[in-house]
Amino acid sequence: MNRANSVRVESGAWVCFDHPDFKGQQYMLERGEYPNYQCWNGHNDHMGSCKPIKMHGEHYRMELFEGQNFTGQCVELCEDCPFLPSTGFGKNCINSIKVYGDGAWVMYEESNYRGRMYIVERGNYGSFLEWQAENPNIQSIRRVINYF
Repeated sequence: MNRANSVRVESGAWVCFDHPDFKGQQYMLERGEYPNYQCWNGHNDHMGSCKPIKMHGEHYRMELFEGQNFTGQCVELCEDCPFLPSTGFGKNCINSIKVYGDGAWVMYEESNYRGRMYIVERGNYGSFLEWQAENPNIQSIRRVINYF
């Protein structure tokens, strides 16, 4: 089965991809009902793979870097950020990140949590290619809060 017309998430949060083997466009589904693919910001009804988002607790912290391999200007986040330039970070290009703590994050290409999304969990990402982005443009970021 590679098509989904509706989805119900009963607990946790999931990252779904429109291609098999966790590749392609990413979608985050939290607890709730999604009667059609537009409700999860899908471009079509293709769903090739899914996996749970690992969340270990309530401590959220990440560092965003302008350059690859953790170089250049850096900003630290512990809370949601609907418009990244408001933090004083001069660029909308994030080329590497370090995710600390217990929580996962969703990064969006547009402000106010819109546009293509990328889910990152604890770890180091030396290039935007490591979180499967097509480019380094990130405008907003929010925490994945687990509501079981």
